[in-house]
Amino acid sequence: MFSNNYTKLAYLVLFSAFFFSFLGEVSLGANDLHFHDGSTSADVVGGDVFFEIIEPPELRYSYRIRPAKDFGATFNSSFRMEKARLVPTDPINSCSDISNDDEVSGNIALAERGDCSFVFKTAVAQIAGARAIIITESIHRWDDSLDHLIEMVDDNRMEIDVNIPAAFLLGRNGATIFRTLKKLHLEYAIINIPVNMTYVPINKMNQPPWISW
Repeated sequence: MFSNNYTKLAYLVLFSAFFFSFLGEVSLGANDLHFHDGSTSADVVGGDVFFEIIEPPELRYSYRIRPAKDFGATFNSSFRMEKARLVPTDPINSCSDISNDDEVSGNIALAERGDCSFVFKTAVAQIAGARAIIITESIHRWDDSLDHLIEMVDDNRMEIDVNIPAAFLLGRNGATIFRTLKKLHLEYAIINIPVNMTYVPINKMNQPPWISW
């Protein structure tokens, strides 16, 4: 009996060593939360901002966005919108006049990356009356292996004055939002922005189930 138990224990030790060795070879995504490495909520939040979707229910999670690095206004304490509309722009790249400016005006624009600079997209949304813009990866060019939060910077190719906040949203989140709204035949989602996550325990953050921050 002792011999059998010892053999089982030996196998368990060997399996555990292999398993944790395997984990060491796995490269965690740039936005993954490390629940057991001592990270605090403040460490995770850093300089990023969060918003939450409250409608439709299929998207009712908190989403992390990275503010533009050197252009636009900031998501400071004076900027707060409750039950605002998150409106995909038409055209979706926000590189020309926005045709659905009636919906965008006074709300948050949602646009795809590509075809023009981040600053230009922000300027176009600002002209349409948007209070802020969130930019995400193009769902047509999106590659999960390259999906990460990026630092949006001014390309300095033209002098454009923008004074609304701009931020970048992870492509998996953007693609899911676009596709869900299209599937439900909705023109916008209802959001609260920003949402203070600094003192929310990491395991209590209502993150989307399809990603790990």
